[in-house]
Amino acid sequence: MDRRLPVSPATPLIDRFGRQITYLRLSVTDRCDLRCVYCMKARPEFLPKADLLTLEELTLVCDAFISRGVTKIRLTGGEPLVRKDVITVIETLGTRIGPAGLDELCLTTNATQLPKYADRIAAAGIRRVNISLDTLEPDVYRRLTRGGDVNVALTGIAAAKRAGLKVKINAVAMAGVNETHLPGLIAWAHGEGHDVSLIEVMPVGEIGADRSAQFLSLENVRAALARQWSLTDLPDNTGGPARYARIAETGGRLGFISPLTGNFCDTCNRVRVTCTGELYTCLGKSGRIDLRQPLREGGRDALDDALDAAMASKPLGHDFDVSPGAAASVDRDMARTGG
Repeated sequence: MDRRLPVSPATPLIDRFGRQITYLRLSVTDRCDLRCVYCMKARPEFLPKADLLTLEELTLVCDAFISRGVTKIRLTGGEPLVRKDVITVIETLGTRIGPAGLDELCLTTNATQLPKYADRIAAAGIRRVNISLDTLEPDVYRRLTRGGDVNVALTGIAAAKRAGLKVKINAVAMAGVNETHLPGLIAWAHGEGHDVSLIEVMPVGEIGADRSAQFLSLENVRAALARQWSLTDLPDNTGGPARYARIAETGGRLGFISPLTGNFCDTCNRVRVTCTGELYTCLGKSGRIDLRQPLREGGRDALDDALDAAMASKPLGHDFDVSPGAAASVDRDMARTGG
């Protein structure tokens, strides 16, 4: 599992707009044990297992990015912890944390598998997990996830806390669905010592729903929260797109990820690689570079050439549109891209 691609002198990954890529979001599977309404169709067609990068190939891709200056890797899915033996990838990448390697290895999860894995991922070197949780209301959670049990997620969050993992709750803000639940979710999370980030609905993938009806501006959410609490902007930067504020009454930190009302593309430091080895330089664009073929047929030099080609093609930004009747910006769903 620890076979590394040969290390050669490498230049940082800098796109044509001068932005250096230091953050890789790697999807290890498109499969999930939930069916969230903003993420996938009710009856998704999952990829054949033969199409996926092997566990070893996932690690080799990470090593290539690390050698080119990536210092943060976030493992995503689907639900990453449903992939068989993915813990071996996590444990191997944990050995890359340190000087001349990674500053941080993170995980995004729905928490359902954390009772089983929290201790092992903490021992492997993961210090922070992002957990998708849009509401504490059992009926609403069941409807949003198409059958999930919020108590299973809460049990997983408790397991993460016991294991010493820093938890951040990610909640997608949806008009008419969970907007009135957000203050309660924030207060609960801050009471548990967890950060919270709110996320605007993004038009990624055809999910069989009208995203214009789902969309809720975080500018409006913040204004509503400011009538209830005292919010002070913070300079904090965790390597992603969130902009943070402190809530005086709860003492906790609240992030806003607003790709539509507060575009953050000018400082983008991220790329995504799917579980099939497709490199997307922008979540909101369809352009991609295949890494699987050069990895399998050409080795390190071919992989570096593919990364260079990706930097030359990275767009300035996305053009998300959630107006009534607008099609999804890209037809691949979020579970396939990597959340």
